[in-house]
Amino acid sequence: MAARQIALEPYNPAWTAQFVAEEKRVREALGDVALAVHHIGSTSVPGLTAKPVIDMLVEVSSLKALDALNSAMQALGYTPRGEYGIPGRRYFIKGEAVRTHHLHAFVAASEQVTRHLAFRDYLRRHDDAAREYAQIKFAAARDSGFQSDLYSQLKNDFIARVEQQALAQR
Repeated sequence: MAARQIALEPYNPAWTAQFVAEEKRVREALGDVALAVHHIGSTSVPGLTAKPVIDMLVEVSSLKALDALNSAMQALGYTPRGEYGIPGRRYFIKGEAVRTHHLHAFVAASEQVTRHLAFRDYLRRHDDAAREYAQIKFAAARDSGFQSDLYSQLKNDFIARVEQQALAQR
């Protein structure tokens, strides 16, 4: 299987509406298991260049209860990927060749939830960090040959540094 190609786009205000529409579908599919659904990732930061893929973070009551709803998520077009490299996570993708959504689920109020929301909120509050992130994303896209896996790796140092700053301010 060939590596997925990434494309960066200027911020699109429609991303928020896309999140809201998908949030409603996910909440209906997951019922009481979904305690909160958050828009995360670059599409959740106004003005930030991003891959046009809506990242969602779902806080769940339990991973076991979520696992029991894999068929409900598949009915929405999601492919369950299990932990996918992060212990305590359930990861789902929507769309194969052309991704539209990534869904990351963690038990409510876990360290992973705190980390993701702190990073998002920091970028929303600090335009300088968001601008630096955009520059890093463009360089990572170019330097990775627009290959998704390497692109993600090339952003890791920036993400780790800003995440530490964000958590220190919480």
